[in-house]
Amino acid sequence: MATDKQQTVNTIAALAVLACILGVVCVVGILTFGKNDEILQGQAEANEYRVSSKVPGRLLEIRVHEGQKVKAGDTLAIIEAPEVEAKMAQAEAVKTAAEAQNTKAEKGARREQIQAAYEMWQKAKTGKEITEKSFNRINNLYKEGVVSAQKYDEVKAQYDAAVSTEKAAHAQYTMAVKGAQEEDKEMAAAQVKQAEGVVAEVNSYINETILTAYADGEITEIYPHIGELVGTGAPIMSVAMMNDMWTTFNVREDYLQQMQIGTEFEAYIPALDTSATMRIDYMKDLGDYAAWKSTKQTGQYDLKTFEVRATPKDDVKGLRPGMTVLYKINEKK
Repeated sequence: MATDKQQTVNTIAALAVLACILGVVCVVGILTFGKNDEILQGQAEANEYRVSSKVPGRLLEIRVHEGQKVKAGDTLAIIEAPEVEAKMAQAEAVKTAAEAQNTKAEKGARREQIQAAYEMWQKAKTGKEITEKSFNRINNLYKEGVVSAQKYDEVKAQYDAAVSTEKAAHAQYTMAVKGAQEEDKEMAAAQVKQAEGVVAEVNSYINETILTAYADGEITEIYPHIGELVGTGAPIMSVAMMNDMWTTFNVREDYLQQMQIGTEFEAYIPALDTSATMRIDYMKDLGDYAAWKSTKQTGQYDLKTFEVRATPKDDVKGLRPGMTVLYKINEKK
């Protein structure tokens, strides 16, 4: 009788323990699966630009180090390019020759040539005056019938020739004074401009051997070492623009109703132990390669993943690329 009573007590105790265990499991399940909040984990990122050169050469000097903050216009590195310097010497020589040709065209003939042309004009002018007097005398005599028509024609021909000679000599003198033709002057001036353009082009290449910061930022990585050859367009270093930062979240599409473009939310940054107001300004489908999630075990349809970017509304002191950013979003049951 006592044994049956003991078994009954043990059974009741076991059932009580089992009931307590089930109660605990239910409470834990409610607390665990009944949460209405989902934590989305994102990452801070910043725009970067790569510093490179248009000119191939040897890296002569690096004036910064990784982690250093730089300002726009700061010199970052210097490239040695002797070939470009040689081209500059050639371009300067071509420019000098073009300027000499232009000066010659503008200045015209030499002083001695002008003087010689003037003397020839004066000689022809004197000859014209003499033949003109002779022609006037013969012309009067011819009118009086003293000289023959043949004599008159001979003197008239000599006078006409003297007039033409004087005109030609005067034209030669005028041309010597004025110098080259306008077309020749324009061509010489154009050659000077062409040479100046070549010099400017080579000078721009020389300027490219001095690499400067495009914008304020922080040196994140330097690729080559001093003395190494670098090609045209090869990146020398990367600069992160710390004043142009955002955070990136990979979000399942069933949460997008709460994360529309323009939406503002509070995010927590564990590394800084601070919160910051973020504003969503970018959203894009990550594509088929991104993580998908089935809505049901039967797999009626899948949920795609979107990239959502949010920019801090105010400057967050100490925020750096790579830091974790957390966003607590309400999850519907």
